Amino acid sequence: MSKPIAAGSLRPTRTETATVHVSSLGPVDVTVQDRDRTRPYLLLHGGGGPATMAGFADLLAERTHSRVFLPTHPGFDGTPRNTALTSVSDLAKAYIAMLDTLDVSDVTVIGNSFGGWLAAEIALQGSPRVSGGVIINGIGIEVDGSPMADLRGLTPAELHTRSFHDPRKAPTPTHTGGKGPGPDVAALVSYTGLTMSDPTLAKRLADIHIPFHVVWGESDRIVTTEYGRAYARALPIAAFTPLPRAGHMPQIETPEELLGALLDIGDR
Repeated sequence: MSKPIAAGSLRPTRTETATVHVSSLGPVDVTVQDRDRTRPYLLLHGGGGPATMAGFADLLAERTHSRVFLPTHPGFDGTPRNTALTSVSDLAKAYIAMLDTLDVSDVTVIGNSFGGWLAAEIALQGSPRVSGGVIINGIGIEVDGSPMADLRGLTPAELHTRSFHDPRKAPTPTHTGGKGPGPDVAALVSYTGLTMSDPTLAKRLADIHIPFHVVWGESDRIVTTEYGRAYARALPIAAFTPLPRAGHMPQIETPEELLGALLDIGDR
């Protein structure tokens, strides 16, 4: 296990003057030095919904004393989706606007599966608020000889076998009634299209100029380790770390090992 590292990045001290209002005195100007070292993380879930990232969000916040944001992609988990959001790029723009509203900087974006693709699209927006990214068994690119598995028509048991090193660790599906895909799958396809890939993405990754860490569960039978290596090769500044005994969602199967990998690369 990696040694603990200090939470937060070494951003320069900011000095700002704020006007505060005191009921008995009126407006008072106060100049404050801000030495905040809290590193913000934006965690992006995949097609399984926010529950697939919630446990790791807790672990990351507890171990690093960081500020961790875990949004629910609009349309997932019963949330409304603005019909203007029709692509992964649209959703990326919405999250950049969210970071602007929150007024956070030096954000590391971490995404699993579809969230990995979304992390790349967020980086492609070029926002100065985003300083790095992590792709965990991401999808979205097209790789000759290592295509993403066709998941259409698979039973939940078959999907778990492809997704997990140990299928017994798979979470219980939240959608159990009726036939056909659940509402989260419908929301996912509304962003990704039926192929769940973008033939232009691999080439566009060359326009990302912040560091990325690509982490891959080696037992993934949805997108293979070679697919993950291709993702890392397409990024100008990237490290690649395979994780044994993990499949498509290492944050569920091997969260401690995943956290150790992220802290190791951050300490280099």
